[in-house]
Amino acid sequence: MEKDRIPLIIGVFIAVLWANLSPDSYDHFVNKEVLGSLTVHFLVNDIFMVFFFAFATVKITRSLLPGGDLNPIKHAINPIMATIGGVIGPIIVYIALNYRMGSPEFINGWAIPTATDIALAWLVARLIFGAFHPAVSFLLLLAIADDGIGLLIIAIFYPDPLNPVLPIFLLVTLAGMLVAFLFRKLKVKNYWPYIIFGGTLSWIGLYLTHVHPALALVVIIPFLPHPKRERAHLFEDDPKDYSTLIKFEQEWKVIVDFGLLMFGLTNAGVEFSEIGTVTWLVFLALIIGKTSGIFIMGWIADKLGFPLPKGMKLKDLFVMSLVASVGLTVALFVAELAFTDSNIRGAAKMGALFSTGSVILSYTAGKILGVKRKTV
Repeated sequence: MEKDRIPLIIGVFIAVLWANLSPDSYDHFVNKEVLGSLTVHFLVNDIFMVFFFAFATVKITRSLLPGGDLNPIKHAINPIMATIGGVIGPIIVYIALNYRMGSPEFINGWAIPTATDIALAWLVARLIFGAFHPAVSFLLLLAIADDGIGLLIIAIFYPDPLNPVLPIFLLVTLAGMLVAFLFRKLKVKNYWPYIIFGGTLSWIGLYLTHVHPALALVVIIPFLPHPKRERAHLFEDDPKDYSTLIKFEQEWKVIVDFGLLMFGLTNAGVEFSEIGTVTWLVFLALIIGKTSGIFIMGWIADKLGFPLPKGMKLKDLFVMSLVASVGLTVALFVAELAFTDSNIRGAAKMGALFSTGSVILSYTAGKILGVKRKTV
C-alpha cells in the first residue's frame, strides 16, 4: 500500500517541473490530439479516471459488507459524524475566507477542500500512529465515507459548465445498471461483461447528460459478485477470496497506477506564478476547516454517547484530523472541474498541492502531543 501513491506523486512532480521549465511544451502535450480529436487530457480525465473512481467504489462496497469497517452502521457513527464535519468545516472556512479576501469568481471552488486523499493519508497515519493504532482504522472509515460524499458532490454540483445538464440521457446510464443487474442475476462471474456493456452504457449516458463520465463505473461496481462477508482488511487481499469484485481490483491495479501517474502529469502542471488568493483559500480550508471540522464533530459524537474507538484519545483525534486534511487526487480532480479560467484553476490546484504540507504538520503535532505508536 505504501507504493500506491508513488505513480501519482511522480506524475505531480514531473508536471510541476515541466510546467515551470517549459510551459508551452507542457501545454502542447496536455492538449495534443492522439485519437482523432481526442486529447491526452480528455483520455486521462474521462477514461483513465473511470477506473480510479471504480477503485474507490470497490473500497466503499467492501466496507459495507458484513464484517467490513462500515458494517454495522452503528459502529461507524463517530467517524461518519467526523466525516460530516470534515466536509462542512472546509466549506464554511472557504466561503468565509472568500467573503473576506476573495472574489465571487472563486466561489465555485468550495468543494475542492472537502476531499481527503485516502491512501496518502493512510500512509501518513501508519507512520505516525503505527499499523495497529485505532486511529488508523478511524481514518480509513472517515476517508472512505469522505470519498463517497466526494463522488456525490462531483456528480451533482460539477457537471460540464459549458453544457447544460440533460437528465433524459440518464436513462442510458440506468440501462447500463439494468444490464449489470441482469448479469448478476445470471451469476456471470467474469467482470468484463459488466464493464464492457454496463460500463459503456453508463459512460455514454453520463457523457450525454453532461455529468462527468469518469463516474461511470460507480453505479456498476456494486453489482459485481462478491462474498457475503468481508474477510480481509480494506487495503489487504484475502488469498481465499476469488470473487469477481476482488479480481477486478487486483487485475486493474497496474492500469489504475498508470492512470494516476498520467492524471498527475496532465493535471498538476501549474506554474508557481499562478499562486494567488484562491491558492490560500483552498489550502487554509483544508488545513483549518477540515482539521477543525473533523475534531469538533468527533468530540461532539463522543459526548453524545458515540465514543471514539477504544484506545483512541482526543489528542489522537486531533492529530488524525490533521492527517486527514491532505487533499490530492480528488481535490485536483474537482479543481479541474470547478473553474473554466486556467489561471484560477491552476492557483486552486496549487492550494491542493500545498496541503501535502499537512504531512509535516501532523507528524510534528504527533511528536509534541506525545502520540504513542502501536505496532502490534
